[in-house]
Amino acid sequence: MKKLLYLFAAVIFIGCQPTTEKETMESSENPFFQEWNTPYGVPPFEQIKDEHYMQAFRDGMSRQLEEVDAIVSNEEAPTFENTITAYEQSGDLLKKVSGVFFNLTSAHTNDSLKGIARVISPELSAHSDNIYLNSDFYKRVKTLFDQKDELDLTGEQKKLLENYHTGFVRSGAALSEDEKAKMRALNQKLTSLTVEFGENVLNETNSFEMVLTEDQLDGLPESVKTAGAEAAKERGQEGKYVFTTHRPSLYPFITYSNNRELREELKKGYINRGDNNDENDNKELVKQIVNVRLEKANLLGFDTWADYMLQERMLNKPEKVYNLLDKVWPAAIEAAKKERDKMKAMAEADGQNHEIMPWDWWYYAEKIKMAEYNLDENEIRPYLKVDNVIKGTFTLANKLFGLTFEEQNDIPKYHPDVRTYTVKDENGKLIGIYLSDWFYRGSKRGGAWMNNYRDQSNINGNNIIPIIVNVGNFTKPTAETPSLLSQDEASTMFHEFGHALHGLLSECTYPSISGTSTPRDFVEFPSQVMENWVFTPEMLELYAFHYENGEVMPTELVEKIKKAGTFNQGFGTVEYMAAAYLDMAYHTITEPLTGDINEFEKAAMDKIGLIDAIAPRYRTGYFQHAFSDSEGYSSGYYSYMNSEVMDADAFEAFKENGLFDQATAQAYRDNILSKGGTRDAMDMYVGFRGREPEFEPLLERRGFK
Repeated sequence: MKKLLYLFAAVIFIGCQPTTEKETMESSENPFFQEWNTPYGVPPFEQIKDEHYMQAFRDGMSRQLEEVDAIVSNEEAPTFENTITAYEQSGDLLKKVSGVFFNLTSAHTNDSLKGIARVISPELSAHSDNIYLNSDFYKRVKTLFDQKDELDLTGEQKKLLENYHTGFVRSGAALSEDEKAKMRALNQKLTSLTVEFGENVLNETNSFEMVLTEDQLDGLPESVKTAGAEAAKERGQEGKYVFTTHRPSLYPFITYSNNRELREELKKGYINRGDNNDENDNKELVKQIVNVRLEKANLLGFDTWADYMLQERMLNKPEKVYNLLDKVWPAAIEAAKKERDKMKAMAEADGQNHEIMPWDWWYYAEKIKMAEYNLDENEIRPYLKVDNVIKGTFTLANKLFGLTFEEQNDIPKYHPDVRTYTVKDENGKLIGIYLSDWFYRGSKRGGAWMNNYRDQSNINGNNIIPIIVNVGNFTKPTAETPSLLSQDEASTMFHEFGHALHGLLSECTYPSISGTSTPRDFVEFPSQVMENWVFTPEMLELYAFHYENGEVMPTELVEKIKKAGTFNQGFGTVEYMAAAYLDMAYHTITEPLTGDINEFEKAAMDKIGLIDAIAPRYRTGYFQHAFSDSEGYSSGYYSYMNSEVMDADAFEAFKENGLFDQATAQAYRDNILSKGGTRDAMDMYVGFRGREPEFEPLLERRGFK
């Protein structure tokens, strides 16, 4: 996922509370107020206590406001250096504490951090309003923007200036004072609502468990049983088996369990999160979120929230998003119906006269894969030991870009599961620090993502290397077996590693447009490109070794994987696209939403003809991409599809020139990975490919052509 922006994009402020005398005295003991003399400036996690955050946040906001006041009160005429560069260099303390806090609230949270988040998020949002609704600051930026063609600016500086001008306008700097006050109130409310939404999803996910006995495990492989026993032991239910709605537990169970009622119970536990009419129910929160967003968009002159959000995307209008989705949907739903009918026939042949439902799909998909391709997921997993897949990502980075990853033992960690690496380029120069945190735990939100503790920058020759982290939720190793990944999980690791490379290979001057700071519908492109290599024969022979005997994956198994390449693509595409359509449905409303949320969701899915056998990848109650922060992927979940058009087309260049072709990799690095958000996204793509992306490779890859 895209790096944190310290909640500056969501904007509001009631006013920083003054630092007390006690807090001032204690600042000498607070690590955020000290220089970090750790290896490479990695946060000293072991020294940071929960009680340190609030003081650092509030002092950080106060200090940055002082820095902004110095910029605004400068009697000299505005220049790029005394206005834009000065602001880029402001807020060091706030960036330090935000970088640590928001990474940990995602990867290793607790009740204390949750409480701090509820209090500080509206204050941070408000702090941003104090900056972006500052009329005098806006005047300086607008003066520079109006003169941009006369100023001697680099391309990166010009793009940064344009970003700031747009940011001020989109934040409401040009509004009247009454309208600004209204904007502050809307932003404060929106921030609080979205924080609460994310907390509810985590609580729902962690609270559900299905406790089973040995006689209820029919069909489950030994590895899945072992994982269930380990989960039970962790919960004090030794001798039982526990399965949860966390994906590493959910998907193996619904794939292999012969007990349809239990598959239904677990799958419903997953798809009904946030929709159980309890203290964690998210339906009313969603209604409030979309209505506040609509009111904010209207205040800024936009018809819908989607119109507002898409203004800075590659597909900058709702109709362009729908045009993209509508190109793929007919072929995808037709393929999914054929897949469903094949499953129905298989179920009937087994004497099961029932309709195919979401808790049946993974079960019968696995049976069909066995019948038609003789391909068993459990045949593949032994070759996808997590350590081997990690090495595979590093090997690919080395073959394409000459990077080396060296594991270190002296770099601070926020959890024992974290592994730390120095990253060097082809000349042996240190370019970044990489942390990986791949295993599930209850203190971590679901899914997988990339983030950074520190942005890359190089202002006035002061080169700051990035600190990048990848986080996932794979099954932890047990005493008997290592962590063995599924095909989907291996692809996920390469995907998130692609985001990490985007951050590590950044060569930008200014932090706010370095690394993954690109339009939302472009940021997934560099990550999705990396997925293309995972199961190519050339790549598998470099990392896919059996965890017991070290033998490389046999050719016949590689061939079976290749032949099954378009298997179940109807399901995968429809499941994803249904969520993308749902996101757009919520954010193209032009009148406040007053009706029942479940009825709204059903109407949106009926409109596109979603079949009962498939649930959207994210239903409303747990759609964190859309609702768990003030903006996030709202009106932007389609981005994965837009990025896939580019990644499928881009990979054709590697297929044409060689999967590890150095010249192609260098062109990709020079035009895409190193540039951050310093240029127009399509210009960067054309710089690499020589033309805009073609649509056909996507359809061909998914078997729809």
